[in-house]
Amino acid sequence: MLITVNGNPENIPGPTSLADFLSAKGIHADGVVIELNQDIPEKSAYTEILLHENDKLEILRFVGGG
Repeated sequence: MLITVNGNPENIPGPTSLADFLSAKGIHADGVVIELNQDIPEKSAYTEILLHENDKLEILRFVGGG
């Protein structure tokens, strides 16, 4: 199925949970903020949230610096 990740189209197998998607990408949920279809879901719900065709996912990473 096709979703958009940070503005880029990406094909993923479905059904895929948000937690499984992040894990497959090597992304740790503690170091990012996720926006899914203009909503910021609770991290505790990542395993329950299934990604669907045409979902828009933004992954924002925390970066230290000064």
